[in-house]
Amino acid sequence: MTEGALPARRRPRFDITTRPLIYGGNRVRLLENGDEFFPRLLAAINSAARSVHLETYIFAEDNIGLRVGDALAAAADRGVAVRVVVDGFGTGAYADALKVRLESMGAQVVIFRRTRWWRLERKLLRRMHRKLVLIDDQLAFVGGINIVDDHHHPDPEPAQLGPRYDYAVMCEGPIVASIALAMKRLWWTLQLLQVGRRPGPLPGMTLENVPPPIAKGVRASLLLRDNLRNRRTIEAAYLDAIATARHEVLIACAYFLPGRTFRKALIECARRGVRVCLLVQGRIEYALQHYAQEALYAQLLDAGIEVHEYGASYLHAKVAVVDQTWATVGSSNIDPYSLLLAREANVAVFDGSFAGTLRASLVRAIEQQSRRVLPQSFAGRGLLRRTGNWIAYGIVRFGAVALAGGRDY
Repeated sequence: MTEGALPARRRPRFDITTRPLIYGGNRVRLLENGDEFFPRLLAAINSAARSVHLETYIFAEDNIGLRVGDALAAAADRGVAVRVVVDGFGTGAYADALKVRLESMGAQVVIFRRTRWWRLERKLLRRMHRKLVLIDDQLAFVGGINIVDDHHHPDPEPAQLGPRYDYAVMCEGPIVASIALAMKRLWWTLQLLQVGRRPGPLPGMTLENVPPPIAKGVRASLLLRDNLRNRRTIEAAYLDAIATARHEVLIACAYFLPGRTFRKALIECARRGVRVCLLVQGRIEYALQHYAQEALYAQLLDAGIEVHEYGASYLHAKVAVVDQTWATVGSSNIDPYSLLLAREANVAVFDGSFAGTLRASLVRAIEQQSRRVLPQSFAGRGLLRRTGNWIAYGIVRFGAVALAGGRDY
């Protein structure tokens, strides 16, 4: 990765490159679950003076979604420029009602790729899975938390389940300019696709757009995945970190179905004496992904990789810590749909204190709320379960190859 402060003045635009820039001087605060995320998000929207730009996969019509919608409507009503992008599949039928409501208050809303039951196209599976919020070009939120109450679970799950386990980060400093540029370029692209819209020149970044560095701030980088220049950026960042690991790789991922290259990197890492520990979904939310994931356990366990299944609630996190010096938080799962199809956004943080905080949180979840998958008990599964695992994996692998050309799977 290229490290440096900012592009020189003779370069008026900053490209979001496949080897992302690392910016120093940032404040990056870890937020665990909705109880930490939503109060800060609502406070930021309520205090916005100039602009609020929000992207999300799911914007639910529940108590959280209505509160965030109220805050966005109030911001637009007081003259703040409000732009909202919601995914047509993730948000579903509520997207149209949300659009009408917010636009009546002066906001702008775009529904990313509406789904139509009578038309199945490969591009419709290329979803906008990012979860980003930008406030006044000075403060940004990045992570895996949708605009939905994380205490709501699929029926008929017991009410005593804890909140959906997830993370986000709140960012200030120069990295916010990268996040702002990514969001403004997506908005520009979506406007360009609207009939009769002329969005103006492609947004760029100048030094005047960049928030000043924060004293004693941390180094951080924005990692994007799209279907143009950044097809492998997030995966490459993971592979770079795993390749240089010396002590520990700790990954928490809701949908963990890595391709052969990623699995090989983890296995080689474990075989050179690095502790590799995975925290994965223990409850069945989507049966196909769950059983396909189990098909990979034997190979991972044979290499000495620890596999822990989270059981206190549903796992939705997409985070990692390597050697307590590198950490990432974002929206990207390690599966073919995130790594080959969807638009995703992660933040990588190069700071021991931040990495230590995230690691401590993950260790608590592993030790107190998870079950370790032991090789001997896993090997004793019945024939029907093992057959189901490989059928599910075959379906996922075939889909990855057919839909995205993911021959690595």
